[in-house]
Amino acid sequence: MSETDTGAHAGFMEASPFGIQSKKLAMWLFIASDAVTFAALLFGYSFLRIGSLNWSYPFEFKPTILNAFFMTVILLTSSLTMLAGVFAAQAGEKARCLRWIGLTMLLGTVFAVLHLREWSHMIGEGWRLFRNPLGGAADFGAGFFGITGLHLMHVISGVVALGVVASGYKTGWLDKNHVETTSLYWHFVDFVWMFVFPIVYLMNAAR
Repeated sequence: MSETDTGAHAGFMEASPFGIQSKKLAMWLFIASDAVTFAALLFGYSFLRIGSLNWSYPFEFKPTILNAFFMTVILLTSSLTMLAGVFAAQAGEKARCLRWIGLTMLLGTVFAVLHLREWSHMIGEGWRLFRNPLGGAADFGAGFFGITGLHLMHVISGVVALGVVASGYKTGWLDKNHVETTSLYWHFVDFVWMFVFPIVYLMNAAR
């Protein structure tokens, strides 16, 4: 077992047989399983969309598409700030790393707020899981709220996880490898949004 796998966690983690840290291997396995979940949801959603003759295209450029575009920029920026935090941790610059993680958490929070505001607006217009105020396929609401809701839950969970890791890294309970491992999850969440944005938003732009 490597030096970074010893200490407080040594009694709980076995040495990885694949030449990488056990916690990083566990994260990659989680990401792989989570990717299958999102792929299945997006595939099922696309199947419903193609198979529905009365599918709705409700998203105007303003405010929905524009808001989703801003959300995309925010997530992409948060990936860069998280990457900067990892580089700072690897360089041993703890204070700078914590600032970058804090900024990443802030961007993730802004993304969540914009998303919840969008949800509030759509619910106010009458959208529900199985209700379409435009009179089209009711599956639209189920697909939209299901996919974006799962992704939003991942973003919020990521912000919380980053807060825990930042606290542990600051006190010395966690090390730079925990920062890097958590960054893999955050980058995955951002990567998934690169599929959600065009499939769920751009392909449902008003015609």
